[in-house]
Amino acid sequence: MDELFDKAWTHIAVTHREAVCEVALARPEARNALNGALMEELTEAARLLRLRTDVLAVILTGTDSYFSAGADLGASQARAAQATLLEARRSVMAGPDMCKAWDEVEAVTIAAIEGYCIGGASALAVSCDFRVMGAGAYMRLPEVPLGMNMSWRTLPKLVALAGPSRAKQYVMFGEAADAERCLDWGFADEVAPAGEALAAARRWAAKVVALPPLPVRMTKEAVNAISAATAQASIYMDRDQYLLASRTSDYREGIAAFREKRPGKFKGD
Repeated sequence: MDELFDKAWTHIAVTHREAVCEVALARPEARNALNGALMEELTEAARLLRLRTDVLAVILTGTDSYFSAGADLGASQARAAQATLLEARRSVMAGPDMCKAWDEVEAVTIAAIEGYCIGGASALAVSCDFRVMGAGAYMRLPEVPLGMNMSWRTLPKLVALAGPSRAKQYVMFGEAADAERCLDWGFADEVAPAGEALAAARRWAAKVVALPPLPVRMTKEAVNAISAATAQASIYMDRDQYLLASRTSDYREGIAAFREKRPGKFKGD
């Protein structure tokens, strides 16, 4: 039995054809929101893919209408409320572990994005090598306006892709970046017609498969090492910053304002 392709996954769908593997988020009842179970399956799939030599390209996708609504806030708040600080510190590693697992897949990874790709889903998407977006799709990081820091090992990747100023704009303001802006800023590598992101990603995968695999993997490893040379210095405090931010009154106000669809009133405490 092949652990990756023959397993009965619950929240993802894994398919393959020749040297290309496709992993689709499949939690439609929650708009593919990233709860613990979905992140666990995405992490496991990436770890199983990591060193496979029979897979040369991996496509990560959502549905025809959306990629993912991001981290499941309800699930994470309930988990944190029941945990000690030490337990909470461990539990918040699920997102960073997932992104790290996808970052470490040796095959070329391509995210195919339709509709919205929000918060933790954007962190997951930038953990892939390339991103193809359908026209009308957008990415957004709402964390800072909600009273949180942006974590999940994401900031070094955003700076490497877009530069410091644009990374600050994207993270601080929490505004949606549509497909054309993502392409202009370096977050996306191609904008396909609406509904055709997956087809475009398959064309990218076919180009990868046609190349000699060893130098492709060497190139990926070298470029990632160069672009992330100082990453650990900036991300090692991610989860502790999140734990601090999530215990402030501004965090509680940010979440309440989001749910009540009103501007937040923040006090810095």
